[in-house]
Amino acid sequence: VQLQASGGGLVQPGGSLRLSCVASGDNLYRYAVGWFRQAPGKEREWVSCISRTTFNLYYAESVKGRFTISRDNAQDTVYLQMNNLNPEDTAVYMCAAGIDPCGEGTWEYDYWGQGTQVTVSS
Repeated sequence: VQLQASGGGLVQPGGSLRLSCVASGDNLYRYAVGWFRQAPGKEREWVSCISRTTFNLYYAESVKGRFTISRDNAQDTVYLQMNNLNPEDTAVYMCAAGIDPCGEGTWEYDYWGQGTQVTVSS
């Protein structure tokens, strides 16, 4: 499966963005999907994930209550709605697909898409 993340951009603090992760080459319903982010000079950080079979949702503490992950299997797409963004959310965001259950480790995902830049600045 190939993954393509999109929807990033420049937004002011307190603003919102919705990221999309679109799959091709296979049906995304076969996979758990996670979102990760990486800021300059920092390690890749797990943000959220959604399971394949039970639609369980998980979030990093730093984004809980502000970000919402969802999926539309008919569209082979997973979304990450990001609200109340702050400058610490600035990073390249990337999606990844793997088997259930979804987890926080990069090793749990077999397929990675290219990232989309999110910049939160006034």
